[in-house]
Amino acid sequence: MKTLTMTAPGKNALGTQLMTWLITELREAAGEPVILTGAGDAFSAGLNLKEVVSLDRPGMAHYLHLLESMVDAIYNYPGPTIAWVNGHAIAGGCVIALACDHRLVKNDPAIRIGLNETQNGLQLPPKTGKLVRHRVPAHSLDRVVLGGALYSPDVALRLGLIDEIVTSEADVHAYAAQVAKAPPAAYALAKETLRKGVLHVSEAEQKHFIAETVPLWTSDELKIKLAAILKK
Repeated sequence: MKTLTMTAPGKNALGTQLMTWLITELREAAGEPVILTGAGDAFSAGLNLKEVVSLDRPGMAHYLHLLESMVDAIYNYPGPTIAWVNGHAIAGGCVIALACDHRLVKNDPAIRIGLNETQNGLQLPPKTGKLVRHRVPAHSLDRVVLGGALYSPDVALRLGLIDEIVTSEADVHAYAAQVAKAPPAAYALAKETLRKGVLHVSEAEQKHFIAETVPLWTSDELKIKLAAILKK
């Protein structure tokens, strides 16, 4: 069992360094069961907005492609992945949890979980959008994505953003140990069958991403909005 603890400034914000680290660690884990969690009192508060507002169009294209690669690496990892959501999982942090096979959350009503990208003027890149549509139950999808609210663990459980609320880290390891009993080859094959084609991005979708999504993320209007969020 391998535990990957996200550690970065801004409540484990997803910058280039952290996302690259996650991709590398998952590659090196080579199918071993993985528990993914965050350092301190947060899982991840989302993308590193300081980095986002600093990027020009080529830099943003690279950053968002890295985000997509990270989502792909987690979602299609051949072994069991368990998100131990020990604190806030907001925006990109929630995406990471959704990409994991199993999502366990600390029993703490102060924790907030959700996807607030739309409220912040952000359009999800294609793979990330496909992940969200596949993972969030149909009856909750509009509320979660369009409403953009952040939810307590009990509400997140009802909406299907998480699987279980647990009282301790020991519960997480017990859960992971049970999942890990499955033969690795059988688990990988079953997972591949479930995941096949889900994150596929067509040529047309990729062109739209370059032509429409990247410019939106680098627009002056968005940078002003994100700069205001950073001042709070």
